[in-house]
Amino acid sequence: MLLSYCVVNTNGRELLLACLEAIEATTPPGLEHEVLVLDNASEDGSGAAVRALDRGVRLIERERRTGKAENDTALLKEARGRYALLLNEDTALRPGAPEALVRALEDDPGAAVAGAQLFSPEGEPQPCAWRLPGIATALSGAVFLHGALTVQSKGGRTRAVGWAQSSAMLVRREAAAEVGYLDADFFVYSDETDFCQRLGEAGWRILYVPSAEAVHHHQLGTDLAAGDRRIVEFHRNRDLYLRKHKGAFGAFALRPLLAFPYLMRALGALALPGHSAGRYLAHVRQALLPGRGEGIRDAAERD
Repeated sequence: MLLSYCVVNTNGRELLLACLEAIEATTPPGLEHEVLVLDNASEDGSGAAVRALDRGVRLIERERRTGKAENDTALLKEARGRYALLLNEDTALRPGAPEALVRALEDDPGAAVAGAQLFSPEGEPQPCAWRLPGIATALSGAVFLHGALTVQSKGGRTRAVGWAQSSAMLVRREAAAEVGYLDADFFVYSDETDFCQRLGEAGWRILYVPSAEAVHHHQLGTDLAAGDRRIVEFHRNRDLYLRKHKGAFGAFALRPLLAFPYLMRALGALALPGHSAGRYLAHVRQALLPGRGEGIRDAAERD
């Protein structure tokens, strides 16, 4: 059995090298594998750094920047393994993670995806599996019960979930091909949500595997210059997901519910030093009017 490690990188040279080092360190002895890196039109010498490693990494270099869903799909199609482990460049696998993810799909032939438990660089577990979005999850968020009722990355046993984050997600390539891979209409955010929903509708299960651990550095989240564009892109893609799966009226009806918790946080931030009410208000505006503003896709296509 061949395992394909599939890494997407966008201007994350040092994190990419750390990701590849973690792959090298955590791959079980004797496991046949390949490593693919898709460099998304980086300008920081990432491609040259990968070639300099001289480790047989299969490098795909984009000349123009494309979205996460399109890039993951390209890697899934290019991979030769039965399973493809999708990774962001800012993700570093911990020992035992590849075996745990592969074992989860080997033990459950009806499962298409196995998602790892993600940790912050400080070692704090991060939410990484959730119920599929809809009226119930929007209501739970509006009454500040999102963590209790929507987050499913809890407990110490492998379990079926609605969707898992693709920062460290093992995919059965047969299942991905069956549903037409990821939808390139999603540039970033909600792409794996849509992918997992379509897999579920086709009869496949999505698994959360807590014994598989990875550190996620959230490179995109630390790019402060792109903060407003990230907010636009997040809400635009969530609205796209809701329109695709709940219809135009359903997506429109959910907008006030989705905006409400951000409004409450903005009001709270006014009374708390060091908190940005403006950032929460930006989320409110985008949740209500997701089509406005410039997103990450717009900036990439303009440049």
